[in-house]
Amino acid sequence: METRIERDSMGTIDVPADRYWGAQTQRSLGNFDIGRDTFVWGRAMVHALGVLKKSAAAANTALGELPSEVGNLVVQAADEVIAGKLDDHFPLVVFQTGSGTQSNMNSNEVISNRAIELAGGEKGSKDPVHPNDHVNRGQSSNDTFPTAMHIAVVCELNERLYGSVKQLRDTLAKKSEEYADVVKVGRTHLQDATPITLGQEIGEWVAQIDFALERVREADTATRDLAIGGTAVGTGLNAHPEFGKTCAAEISKETGLEFRQAENLFASLSAHDALVTVSAALRTLAGALMKMANDVRWLASGPRNGIGELLIPANEPGSSIMPGKVNPTQCEAMTMVATRVFGNDATVGFAGTQGNFQLNVYKPVMAHAVLESIRLIADACVSFDEHCAQGIEPDHEVIAHNLDRNLMVVTALNRHIGYDKAATIAKKAHAEGTTLREAALASGEVSEADFDKWVVPMDMTHNN
Repeated sequence: METRIERDSMGTIDVPADRYWGAQTQRSLGNFDIGRDTFVWGRAMVHALGVLKKSAAAANTALGELPSEVGNLVVQAADEVIAGKLDDHFPLVVFQTGSGTQSNMNSNEVISNRAIELAGGEKGSKDPVHPNDHVNRGQSSNDTFPTAMHIAVVCELNERLYGSVKQLRDTLAKKSEEYADVVKVGRTHLQDATPITLGQEIGEWVAQIDFALERVREADTATRDLAIGGTAVGTGLNAHPEFGKTCAAEISKETGLEFRQAENLFASLSAHDALVTVSAALRTLAGALMKMANDVRWLASGPRNGIGELLIPANEPGSSIMPGKVNPTQCEAMTMVATRVFGNDATVGFAGTQGNFQLNVYKPVMAHAVLESIRLIADACVSFDEHCAQGIEPDHEVIAHNLDRNLMVVTALNRHIGYDKAATIAKKAHAEGTTLREAALASGEVSEADFDKWVVPMDMTHNN
């Protein structure tokens, strides 16, 4: 493999000749061979670093900190990073320096060398664009990496998560309306309870998703505060006094999303409570989706020896040994995604407590965990919607059969004959294997006309 010599403060090192990264990225490749999860996964962090470096160059040029010809070269190279043209030049793994220094320098080196190439120079020469002096002007990894974290998370929430969750949510809302008149057995404690409608049952899932999604949006708002301009410890040393605000404005312009410089830059470097909050909200959303998926697979259980009140699409064979078996695989995939999100949240929650003095050094793993949770939830919602939710239908025959056998409609008799007499009727019906109507009439406490007037399952699905 052909190489070139790159230099940094530790000396020289060979770098593949066709790569845009430089010495510090190459050292990181050798020092952190831990897993192969890179930030190219989902492109979120690489895209965010490109947005940040372009915006920083534009801000520094506007403030007179960079010559326009240098600033324009950086912007041009950063545009290629944003577009994904240089993804192969971002090879670093999640488990690296806790400040994200190597990934910050990876972006500085790639943009510098590509800018040099655009100017007709030689990669590795650091002329006319230096990775530190120009691309990283007025910045430290300690403020750029958390800024990129926030850009990536906010962009992924708005461009990937919200639309995907809404797609599933809207399908369920339509199903709720469509089946508003389908009366079925309610269940509490995994035991029969008073009637509800299938529309009400599905509507509960919609309400949970709405609640959780609102919490995510609230966390999104707090994540728009950026650490940029804080440099190494939050003081802003070596940055133009207006750099942070100007850069945040450029980031807003580039992404079409409103960002702002954080009011307290010390907190933005040493704590990442906004990401902890996003992760917690995603955990709540995952919990709502798990509840929905578990309900669907229980209600669709069978086909002959389960509850069987719902029919769901049969997408693939379910067994290598049992012919004809079909499983609720979309429900299983969704619940596995939820467990992963719960695990990611545990990582983020703990990592968020580990800020010491002026810096939290768990940044890369926090960013990776939150971004993975966003991606998994978004993908799972689309998959569940297209391969399960859209095809959900009630099995009217099973629902009617179960409702007819439901002893808990006896609750409608409470106000007329009292709890104790109603309980005696229900127990008699269960013990003798009769219907509730038969047991009630046999008790002598209720006439046929009164039973038919008082025990109306649809009337029991709302407060009369």
